[in-house]
Amino acid sequence: MAGAAMAQVVARDESALVYYSPKTDVVLNFNYTVERQEAGIYAKYAESMLGVKEWVKETKTTHRLNDVRITTHTTTDYSRPHKVSANAGIPMLLNINAKGLLVGYNVPLDKCEKKAFPKHPQEKAKEAAQLAVPYMENVLKAATPLAQAHAVAQQIMHIRETRMFLLSGDVEKEPADGKAMQLVLDELDKQEQALTELFVGKTVRSTETKRVVFDPAEAAQTMWFFSEENGFTDADNIDADTIRVQVEMHPQRYLSSTPDEMKKKKSVELSPIVYNLPGNADVKVVYKDNALGERNIPIAQIGVDVPLTKELFKSAELPTILFNEQTGNVESITK
Repeated sequence: MAGAAMAQVVARDESALVYYSPKTDVVLNFNYTVERQEAGIYAKYAESMLGVKEWVKETKTTHRLNDVRITTHTTTDYSRPHKVSANAGIPMLLNINAKGLLVGYNVPLDKCEKKAFPKHPQEKAKEAAQLAVPYMENVLKAATPLAQAHAVAQQIMHIRETRMFLLSGDVEKEPADGKAMQLVLDELDKQEQALTELFVGKTVRSTETKRVVFDPAEAAQTMWFFSEENGFTDADNIDADTIRVQVEMHPQRYLSSTPDEMKKKKSVELSPIVYNLPGNADVKVVYKDNALGERNIPIAQIGVDVPLTKELFKSAELPTILFNEQTGNVESITK
């Protein structure tokens, strides 16, 4: 490729445009769940005071890897430059974007602007709304943890009794209407939940995403480590399982006439404008010996450069050509 790159160098006083072929990186967006179980401060009294049979006995965090979304990210392949000189015999109406990629020929700028691909959000843990604990005075005055637990348990029982009296109508002053009644019941439920969690604990779940980008040519060295205890971690974690990426590259095999063969045909004259026929790759992400995700994707850098013929640019009406920014291939040619 070094020779090809040298051939594209713009000489002194030469008027020319240089663009580059695209390069494809693989993007993996791992989706995983974080579950945090938090023990209540009165956990050891949960069964004796509230009669519950199941509760969180210790605080721990568990990570579960759910799936992976395989996408691509386009960069510039500076090893594949293409020069269009002013003396090449065609109008220099190239549309080149900020990355140096050819996106169009003889195309209005507004039609050349590609829609930006949305960046995958780096989701963070969404903590459950913290409920304010509605301590009553007797709880605050309790001298020991055991006394506090007793007072909290009594407060829970009082809330339950109040709810029962409201629903049965056995109260001196009922809420004005059904809507007011529901508001009162909802508030009692919130108070009971906050107090009960002091005994039984709570579980907070959140969804997070890890985004990684790599060159598919280096996939043999690409791996990550994930453990239920720590999530994404390093290789030193003995509890971690390996996430491996398997990439099988399929370079483009240009079956039509090669550029050299085309030059030998007297009727065919080649232009300096080339498009890229991309190859493709099978990408598979394996976790615990199972396929977490797999996809076949186009890979621009294992493609071949194909020149357009000069015949396209000789008519009075110049063609309008759109190129795919991600692959370098031709999307459409119209006149």
